[in-house]
Amino acid sequence: MSSSATETVMVNVQVNGAWKQFPKGTRLIEACMQAGEHIPHYCYHPKLSVPGNCRMCLVETGSPKMTPDRKPELAPDGHPLINWSPRPAISCALEISEGMAVRTNSPLVEECRKGVMEFLLINHPLDCPICDKAGECRLQEFSVEYGHGGSRFKEEKVKKPKHVDIGKHIVLDDERCILCSRCIRFMQEIAHDDVLGFVDRGSHTTLTVHPGKRLDNNYSLNTVDICPVGALTSKDFRFKMRAWFLKETKTIDVNCGTGCNILISSRENKIHRITPRHNEEVNSYWMPDSHRLNYHYLHREDRLTHPLLKRGTEKATWKIALTEVLEALRQETAGSLALIASGRMTNEELFMTRRLMETLSITLCDIFARPQKGDGFLISADGNPNTRGAQLLGLTGSTPGARLPDIASGIASGKITSLLCLHENAVACGIPETELKKLKNLIVIDILPNATTALASHLLPGSAPSEKRGTMINLKGRLQRLNQAIQAPGESRDDWEVLRDLSQQYSGNQMPSSFEELFAAMAAEIPGFQNLNFGKIGDLGVALLSN
Repeated sequence: MSSSATETVMVNVQVNGAWKQFPKGTRLIEACMQAGEHIPHYCYHPKLSVPGNCRMCLVETGSPKMTPDRKPELAPDGHPLINWSPRPAISCALEISEGMAVRTNSPLVEECRKGVMEFLLINHPLDCPICDKAGECRLQEFSVEYGHGGSRFKEEKVKKPKHVDIGKHIVLDDERCILCSRCIRFMQEIAHDDVLGFVDRGSHTTLTVHPGKRLDNNYSLNTVDICPVGALTSKDFRFKMRAWFLKETKTIDVNCGTGCNILISSRENKIHRITPRHNEEVNSYWMPDSHRLNYHYLHREDRLTHPLLKRGTEKATWKIALTEVLEALRQETAGSLALIASGRMTNEELFMTRRLMETLSITLCDIFARPQKGDGFLISADGNPNTRGAQLLGLTGSTPGARLPDIASGIASGKITSLLCLHENAVACGIPETELKKLKNLIVIDILPNATTALASHLLPGSAPSEKRGTMINLKGRLQRLNQAIQAPGESRDDWEVLRDLSQQYSGNQMPSSFEELFAAMAAEIPGFQNLNFGKIGDLGVALLSN
């Protein structure tokens, strides 16, 4: 195919008096926004079909004036003269054409927006003070910017169903619904679970679930994200916290190998909700409910918060705990040590694990594989978020977990007398508790109690993914940043720092003293990371490995 056949055809469009070029096929609303002109809208969403039913995106449009021989009349600047239409048009449903013109803030457009806002607010309840969407509601925002500031409506408002339980995670308030149909189209076109629809007509139209069905799809909470008002609310977040109090942290999901981009909303060191963050290369605008709701374990009362020695019977300071770990490691001989790392650890932690293995002459190491059933959308068949990173850094082979039986047999035979277990339950890895009890030293770094932590001779509290910085590589080979949203509880520490201290004190060699130094050391040593730093990765990540 020739290069000319693949070239993008550009179209000239006049936006508020300035001529711009956009790719052919672009919707008018997208062209305006690309030109820096904000178009208010409710029903439009870039990933959904266009119903054109909210009318908020009305603009004034024009087309080139034509001569009798059907050629455009040209102005002195060489551009066509415009013949403006007397009627406004919805910009979400229009595709740009050569010579098209648009006005996004003319008196006609402003009057139309005020009229649309007045109609939308006629039957809307005045319950903003108790609405979960307050502070991030498009109806609030646009009513301030485009509304009249008062109501001329004197009649009785139409009453609709409130507090309707329509699904496992969703509550519906029909009085707030502005009939944008975003949720209906999402369930039809993205989730492929057609359970929502409108019933009745006119002012009495309501959103509901089809008879005998519920909104229990694993992507249902995406409808809350895209609802422009407070009609659909999350049971998990409902009445928990005001949006304007929350601190938002851009990071990634660690529940599987997809690595969805997310926003963690927290306040006073507590996570209150997780929502998807747009990344066209990874998850678009969406994420599964099961992943976004899997954060409550971070605030469990039984979190490991202090170093523990002698199988959890003795609390210790970090200095004493590390000293005892080092003494135990120095008593081991070559070949008597093994290590279980985790595909949930960051690249930086895995790099320091590699350094520790070199320091201790450990050759037997692997990660625990988490194969699972993917859903063909955003839940991958790998339950580990950083398998590719563990492979790149040499902590596992092409078949993750293949060397775990060797570790188990080594412990059973008595060849392995000490085991380091990092953020994994060795029992789940196939090593029975009876065998773990035979070990001279079981050194564990973890965040929650399990069968292995109960047997640990040295138990060190680490940090959860939302409590630290780092990078991970998803199944598509994309390197992405993990950012710290909250502080780890108690005396818990960053895992890379614990591993660094063990390596440094055991060998006497100087190790990285900051996260930036650590990343630089990894970038200098590991192929693929060269010429990268934490800042260059950016909020959306970079392609590092091929699929």
